[in-house]
Amino acid sequence: MKKIFTCLLTFFFILSAVNFADAAKDKTEKNVKSEKTLKFDDKKLKKTQLTESTARDNPVFVMRGDLNQLTILGGATATQNQMVRFIKKNNPNAKLNCSIEDIVKIYYAEAETEGIRPDLAICQAIKETGFWNYGGDVDPKQNNFCGLGATGNKEPGAKFDTPQIGARAHLQHLLAYATKRPPRTAIVDPRYLLLAQYRQDVFGKIQNWTRLNGVWAVPGKNYGQDIIELWKRALMPDSNDTAFKAANIQVQKNSSNADAYVNRGLINFERGDFSAAEKDFIKASELEPYTADILFNLAIMQEKNKHFDDAIKTYDKFLAIELNSENGYYNRGRLKLAQNNFDGAIKDFEKVLELEDRFVDAQNEIAVAHFRQKNYEQALKDIRKAAEVNTTNKIINENKTKLEDCLKR
Repeated sequence: MKKIFTCLLTFFFILSAVNFADAAKDKTEKNVKSEKTLKFDDKKLKKTQLTESTARDNPVFVMRGDLNQLTILGGATATQNQMVRFIKKNNPNAKLNCSIEDIVKIYYAEAETEGIRPDLAICQAIKETGFWNYGGDVDPKQNNFCGLGATGNKEPGAKFDTPQIGARAHLQHLLAYATKRPPRTAIVDPRYLLLAQYRQDVFGKIQNWTRLNGVWAVPGKNYGQDIIELWKRALMPDSNDTAFKAANIQVQKNSSNADAYVNRGLINFERGDFSAAEKDFIKASELEPYTADILFNLAIMQEKNKHFDDAIKTYDKFLAIELNSENGYYNRGRLKLAQNNFDGAIKDFEKVLELEDRFVDAQNEIAVAHFRQKNYEQALKDIRKAAEVNTTNKIINENKTKLEDCLKR
């Protein structure tokens, strides 16, 4: 009896496995069939051009020291006016429930209360919201500036009644990582106590921005570095006539000081004199050939002046120093794309996505490269993937529409 039962059990197990395999095979064949039936209208394709995403062509303020040790706690380096100007330059129509001036003022006041660097906290909010463009799971109405509780899969996360409460919650969450000292205001961060109770491995133990990598965001390989890069862009000097005259005097007095040329180069860039800016950064790079930020700025000026081969060589030098620079790989990839070096461009863009999987502009550029290689099916897959990550990116949505309109019905 026992043997019969064992045989029957074995029979049913084999039968189930066969049925499962057949079902999987049918599903695979159906998917393959579906892919094979994907046809494009050649006439429409000939009239179609995909739009490239914009370059990351803003130079950075050259900072000294090991920025990996930059602390979360501390005072501001950038002024409120610098932060307002930085936000407006990148998105004058920020989706905020207050003015740009007000959100900056709120962050500086709330951060001072808790002893957190307000300029860097704002840069984190900029990274999380895309300069308050949003486009992911969080809605602008939530006043959630740092993705609190937004864990993916359409989960929008926490909602706060006002921008001030949203900024306070953001800063309290940073505080929970940086110190075990409790907030000086009533706790509004819905995850503060959870972090304190269940994450003793990180509660009060993350003192530096770069140590947020893989903690605040997953995988977040370059999370803290991205925040610092935004901060360096926000620190750009004024470009008025007074500042320009002072920069010229500093170059005359300190002709062997790279910083003097860097400062004037940044001012020349802001004034639109890219040729003079390139000369300044060439001189600075001669004085300090291994300072990565100087090389990055030089490459930007070379591209502005259409010295594309020189720009690629400079990015090569920069990336030999800064091995994990998303913007460096992205900008070099765009230059290779312009030269029809499609494989080289795709390799650079894939490196960007390896570092930051939500860098949708890189995914869009991969789609453009595949389209120009006439690999239209792959280009459509690429652009659909980008559109899933960011639903409001205008260029990506337009490219998606263009390609889908080329499908045969």
